[in-house]
Amino acid sequence: MISFNQYGQRDCMGQPDARKILTPALCRAARGFLDWTQTDLADRSGVSRSTIRDYEGNRHDTHRATEAQLRLAFEAAGLRFVDTGGGPSGFTTE
Repeated sequence: MISFNQYGQRDCMGQPDARKILTPALCRAARGFLDWTQTDLADRSGVSRSTIRDYEGNRHDTHRATEAQLRLAFEAAGLRFVDTGGGPSGFTTE
């Protein structure tokens, strides 16, 4: 969360925003690779289907814990996510 102090300078409250590896497009691609529906991913990750739908549709971002649940479900199915260091991220299979 970003706030401004009494002098109008930006302050970072709490933990800094970390770059997320799992983008909405990558989430859709990983589901497609595994031939999973949003319901399949919801069942395997414990994240509601409506949250997945809204995230993949760019309606809102996810919390880090939600991203972790989604990634763990994909990783349990054999996918590994790769951070390319600033460029687009991707996944690979075991």
